[in-house]
Amino acid sequence: MVDDDSDILDALQFVLEDSGYSVKITQEGEDAEKLTASNNLPKLIILDVLLSGMDGRDIVKKLKKHKNTSRIPVIMISAHPTAQKSVIEAGANTFLPKPFDIDMLLQTVKNQLLAS
Repeated sequence: MVDDDSDILDALQFVLEDSGYSVKITQEGEDAEKLTASNNLPKLIILDVLLSGMDGRDIVKKLKKHKNTSRIPVIMISAHPTAQKSVIEAGANTFLPKPFDIDMLLQTVKNQLLAS
């Protein structure tokens, strides 16, 4: 999970781990980009659209173009509800506008993992 807001990261990590998921968090978009060279790939990525100094849409484009990471579902999140069209065009599997309902997040994560 990548978000530049540590409070969001902490809260969502707690919720997801409480639901049985193993979660790694980072505030650095570069960490998500480095996944293309990793052998330890996540089953799903939750990625904020606007990160400090980076655009999550650029990150998802890179991930979806690389053979190692192209099949990993990406859920993009943003406080800008109008970002949905642009994140889908960038290659994200789905979009959740902030603030979102925790049950909606959990259902979206479950659906994306089942579909992958």
